Amino acid sequence: MTLAQILVDHLTFAYEGSFDNIFEDVSFAVDTNWKLGFLGRNGKGKTTFLNLLLGKYAYSGSIITSSAFDYFPYAVTPEQLQLPAAELLEQWKAGCEPWRVLVELDQLRENAEVLYRPFHTLSPGERTKVMLAVLFSRENDFLLIDEPTNHLDQESRGNVKNYLASKKGFILVSHDRDLLDACTDHVLVLNRKSIDVQNGNFSVWWENKQRRDQFARAENEKHIKEIGKLRQSAAQKAQWADQNERTKIGFDPVKEHDRSISTRAYIGAKTKKMQSRVSQLQKRIGREIEEKEGLLADLEEPVELKLMPLRHHRERLIHVREFTAAYEGSARPAFSNLTFDLMQGERVALHGENGCGKSTLIKLILQRAGMGEEAREACALPGLQRNGAQLPVRESGVCETAAGLVISYISQDTSMLKGSIQAFCRAHGLDESLFCAILRQLDMERVQFRKNIEDYSEGQKKKVLIAASLLTPAHLYIWDEPLNYIDVFSRMQIENLLLAYQPTMLFVEHDVRFREQIATKTVEFL
Repeated sequence: MTLAQILVDHLTFAYEGSFDNIFEDVSFAVDTNWKLGFLGRNGKGKTTFLNLLLGKYAYSGSIITSSAFDYFPYAVTPEQLQLPAAELLEQWKAGCEPWRVLVELDQLRENAEVLYRPFHTLSPGERTKVMLAVLFSRENDFLLIDEPTNHLDQESRGNVKNYLASKKGFILVSHDRDLLDACTDHVLVLNRKSIDVQNGNFSVWWENKQRRDQFARAENEKHIKEIGKLRQSAAQKAQWADQNERTKIGFDPVKEHDRSISTRAYIGAKTKKMQSRVSQLQKRIGREIEEKEGLLADLEEPVELKLMPLRHHRERLIHVREFTAAYEGSARPAFSNLTFDLMQGERVALHGENGCGKSTLIKLILQRAGMGEEAREACALPGLQRNGAQLPVRESGVCETAAGLVISYISQDTSMLKGSIQAFCRAHGLDESLFCAILRQLDMERVQFRKNIEDYSEGQKKKVLIAASLLTPAHLYIWDEPLNYIDVFSRMQIENLLLAYQPTMLFVEHDVRFREQIATKTVEFL
């Protein structure tokens, strides 16, 4: 790639009708041969910035570059889903040469036959690899890669990670710490009140940030003490000035025989000087506060979340022995001969490649636990359908849940989320004020509460599901890929919550660092 720069100068942007600017007077520069990790809280404007680079929105300020951009993922229409990727190459990337795509697929360890199957038949990992192969099939483009590992299993994530680690000249939006560490050499970070561009990967940036935050806290403590002393001095001098001011008018000639009317002018001048000193102190306090008020603006001080796990009278909550499930008409079972127990206090991770039956098992467990009709509809079993009707599942073996088990469930699907926050809380029997408080603790702005949930970003929708789960007292928390689209800071916040409260959990999560931190036991799907 030819070395060039992208210069962003005094960029300001807000969506039409929005209350706040997404970017305000932002300036920075990046080189186009960098492997740039792009970080920030959900809703901070990462995808918006990529769209600004693509020229999709009008803005004030300037973005100066000689580079051509291309964006992952490519949009796929319902009609295109029926076609093989080989017929979509030119539509996705003008001038795309098939042989270059095949070379990139080989680097991704993917068989060329995926180009010739209808696109809708490809797994999430296969779709991602095909699109990345097309994206990197031409030199000298600067590539905008938006969350490529969502919904991918560990093997597919590993292939994507190794592939991107061998490339350069891209911006990578991701919340996967393992991916960011392996694939980036610079970071662009949307802080709370500023933007950082730094050399190094996520861990290097995070370590530096923690040191800066610690220094900022120490400086702020000193600053608070200095301000306190200045305020005390100003209050004392103001009191003296008031006392002097009161002595200007009227005096007792017997008690104050050494004072005359002319003394009034002297007292007035002295009081004026004292008031001037008070005014100067107040201005100094104001300057001190103004100088320091930005000190803590970018601190990540995640609020400690709370959880209300219930205690069940039985120690064993789920018992699975040689359990097999298969959809009617399917050539092979969703999973077979699965054996494990989930004991109270355990956090069990279900681990395996996409399509191995993890979500199927979860939803069979939910059905056995006797969840309400609305909940059963929300987690309808995935699988084969005929004429729009769900095919039944054949089962053998044992799958039992404890009687009276209360479950709090997070689905990996957010498509059912619609309407206002108020309507969502009413439908799920949640206290609206507590629900919004949890969303605020997950760093969602209050202005978002005025929108309909379908207008939220995917990360914000996931936070709605997480907040609802946290607010639901339960014996067992079942979370199916809860962290897709969730920002790095919220992931660490949720990790701290689960380690502090240690609820009983059954979960699926492909973020390897989250799984290593949280799981007390892993059930492998072969």
